[in-house]
Amino acid sequence: MKLNLDHSFTKHLPQDPNTSNTRRQVLKASYSLVNPRIPSKPKLIHVSIEIIKELGLSKDDTRSVEFLNTFSGASIYPGTIPYAMNYGGHQFGHWSGQLGDGRAINLGEILLEGKRWALQLKGAGETPYSRKGDGLAVLRSSIREHLCSEAMYHLGAPTTRSLSLALTGDQVLRDVMYDGKPEYEKGAVCCRVSPSFIRFGNFQLHAARKEHDVLMNLTDYTINEFFPNIRSKGNQKYLDFFQEVTNRTLDMIIHWQRVGFVHGVMNTDNMSILGLTIDYGPYGWLEGYDHHWTPNTTDAQGKRYRFGHQPKISLWNLLQLANALYPLIQQSEPLEAILNSYNALYAERYGEMMASKLGLAINEEDDLLLYRELEDTLHLTETDMTIFYRSLADVLSNDSVSEAWKKLEIACYDKNIDAETIEKWRGWLYKYIDRLGREERTDKTRKQGMNQVNPKYVLRNYMAQIAIDAADKGNYSIIKELYLLLKQPYDEQPSNHKWFAKRPEWARHKVGCSMLSCSS
Repeated sequence: MKLNLDHSFTKHLPQDPNTSNTRRQVLKASYSLVNPRIPSKPKLIHVSIEIIKELGLSKDDTRSVEFLNTFSGASIYPGTIPYAMNYGGHQFGHWSGQLGDGRAINLGEILLEGKRWALQLKGAGETPYSRKGDGLAVLRSSIREHLCSEAMYHLGAPTTRSLSLALTGDQVLRDVMYDGKPEYEKGAVCCRVSPSFIRFGNFQLHAARKEHDVLMNLTDYTINEFFPNIRSKGNQKYLDFFQEVTNRTLDMIIHWQRVGFVHGVMNTDNMSILGLTIDYGPYGWLEGYDHHWTPNTTDAQGKRYRFGHQPKISLWNLLQLANALYPLIQQSEPLEAILNSYNALYAERYGEMMASKLGLAINEEDDLLLYRELEDTLHLTETDMTIFYRSLADVLSNDSVSEAWKKLEIACYDKNIDAETIEKWRGWLYKYIDRLGREERTDKTRKQGMNQVNPKYVLRNYMAQIAIDAADKGNYSIIKELYLLLKQPYDEQPSNHKWFAKRPEWARHKVGCSMLSCSS
């Protein structure tokens, strides 16, 4: 195995002079050197062959002891400089100060064919930023991260990736629901891959501490390495940077809303500066369509990070990033102008996204009302979002309302829908069919387009839980099955039709399916 290692981050940014893993406040530094915890009996259970190829490795490399040891933390690959990043953040709207990589250890970067890939072990032991945690991860949460990272990528959503999933052979104590009932679980390490793991919180911490020289160093490094299209100088460079981050963040959120993904914990330390989905914890996909749903039990009361609030939270988080960048710009008006343009740009992009989901290629003035009425109607009964939109492509422009409804009622959890709700559905379907009649595309062409943006398969929480339960018993076949299924989420895959199904009733209130915590 040969890794073409590069260490751009550690070369260009200030290092913590203390090289121990002892928990502490780290000042005027962007990272600390650390060593992964050596697992007692590591075992590789799944690898993404796609990522292997991106890193310039082969399938044969994955069978080597060196591969297992490197990506489980058992040994340090020659030339690797492991480190943990220093950052802060707002958690549930409150400033939390220093947070940092509490259980994530970066091995370094690979530079290959003009692409930069940072490798990061999640669950590899404590770092200076572990606070009260042990720096470890369990099999349950690692499976969820490994599968979801790759599932999101194939859905077309900007995301970090996952290279490998390994057992450590150690037992880890976790209180899954924070109810005072901890239990031992199997320990695991997931190797995440991304061009960078820099977050909003990296900038926030240095700004909050008035470490403006470090802040400028970090910002210049980020622009130079990851935003090569920015050629401006002085204040304008930082404004162009903020505009680009805003655009990428908005794009990410549009994709989340398109596929019904709920992140669950959109703290500013969980926001990638590259506009990538990062930190897969208490996430979920909408089962019944509900703008107020959040999978995170920690957020069950406030619902700050609910599905329908994700666009507003991303704007709030961008405001915090703007505050962090202000010391470099010393002008609030241009930053405010970028933030003020967000809602209008989001509304435009959202309209485009909804038009694609409904198969409308021609823009009409009343289309926005059609979208809003659909969302209101979807809330009237428990309607599966994924199945509804996928089935909507089967509605023909010459269908009667009754024919259209028969094609869509498969998405409803309750078959005993009251007459008033049925009538509202009929009213919307009448308008939709009428609207389809004014499209120039054929029904077949429209369906093909809709099926490219409305997935048939997503990683529902109950599916992930089935894989977790099997893996906990030593059966990893479901992980492999779901991994292959989710590589082609828009294809029909007749042999996998069993996964195109509403959440089963046994999963409605099951921990890991409907109830997840930040430990997830």
